[in-house]
Amino acid sequence: MAQPFEILEHPADVGFRARGATLEKLFENSALALFSLACDPASVNESETREIAAEGSDSELLLYSWLAELLAVSEVESLVFRRAEVTALSASRVAGRAFGERFDRARHAMHTHIKAVTLHQLFVESTADGWRAQVFLDL
Repeated sequence: MAQPFEILEHPADVGFRARGATLEKLFENSALALFSLACDPASVNESETREIAAEGSDSELLLYSWLAELLAVSEVESLVFRRAEVTALSASRVAGRAFGERFDRARHAMHTHIKAVTLHQLFVESTADGWRAQVFLDL
């Protein structure tokens, strides 16, 4: 499979297109794209785990809520994440875990400060190879 995500340039924000063989993998790869824009996940140890759950009325709003919840937990608890895994996914709810550690200025070079996930040009769609999504983030 190709790269799990690609970064998209935008005049005021930044975005990404993520891919996954399954909808669960798409949500995991979207989280990885979000984490990668903020900090290099390779520099992050998996010493802490956070349970993450979100709800939405369709796949776009569910992905939006999942990413917004990951971002909120990261901000509020000063955490950086290496990866996320989806443990349950239905038409209106997603649950999973994020793995990471407390932000350490000496070890974690911050790339981009992400203020919020946006609904701008957000989509989730089924493809011949699985699933793909596009997400833009407010900086």
